Amino acid sequence: MTLSRRRFLTISAAALTCAPTAQATTLHRWQGTALGARATITLSHPEATRITKAARAEIERLEQIFSLYRTSSALSQLNATGHLDAPPFELLDCLSLAATAHRATLGLFDPTVQPLWDLYARSHSAGHAPSDTEIAAARAHGAWSDLRYDASAITLRPGMALTLNGIAQGYIADRIAHLLQAEGLSDILIDTGELRALGGTPQGGDWPVTLDAPDRPHISLRDRALASSAPLGTVFDVEATAGHILDPRTGKPATPRWHLISVTADSAALADALSTAMCLMSKEEIDAAASALKGAEVVHLAPA
Repeated sequence: MTLSRRRFLTISAAALTCAPTAQATTLHRWQGTALGARATITLSHPEATRITKAARAEIERLEQIFSLYRTSSALSQLNATGHLDAPPFELLDCLSLAATAHRATLGLFDPTVQPLWDLYARSHSAGHAPSDTEIAAARAHGAWSDLRYDASAITLRPGMALTLNGIAQGYIADRIAHLLQAEGLSDILIDTGELRALGGTPQGGDWPVTLDAPDRPHISLRDRALASSAPLGTVFDVEATAGHILDPRTGKPATPRWHLISVTADSAALADALSTAMCLMSKEEIDAAASALKGAEVVHLAPA
């Protein structure tokens, strides 16, 4: 079984085309990957090559912390052994943000669903859905309240495992933004699957974003982050009915009541986490979760 994440955010071609001016602005666009997703950095700067090289190195460093597909990553080592001494600052920082999202969503953002995720991936690779007994066993491995972490170590219960796939792409966008901002740079757009804008376009306007929804809505982005999620954005089965966002209350995939949820916030990590958890929520719960995080706003909510 091959899982690929559908992209829901597209930068308008107009943002990458400079209007004629007395002094033309040349846009540089780096393209690569971050945690298996296509990534881009768009900027206008005479040292664009050097800047994007530094950003690529930072993405590589962060992948070595968060990737579940690298057995040598800090997160993979934690999941394999249940314990990690002297964890990287970024892993602790991301866990702290995950805790904030966990509280704001009343537990629906829950990185401890990784044993369930593994179960669904294995079962559907074998051509069938997991049984209720298997789901119950996977859920019994542990909950967010069982996680222990501080600067000295992170500890999991036996059989417990974490996934940060619902927050790490946004977190990487934030870290790249901080790196570039520390160099005094602005008017840059970072896309790691979630968007983080530093300023607006080099031409002076906001970054225009088109959402992959039936009505193709447009959103203007400046000094903000934008993340989108959908219950069926990635699926386990060939019938495309078992989505990858799992409900920690039931152990089952999210009921596809929403086609697409898009959230803006100051932090791409928190926008990422919120949009993920909101796939499990009613409209009233979505409003409450957005209100629980200062600066968060649901900018698009499309029913399925």
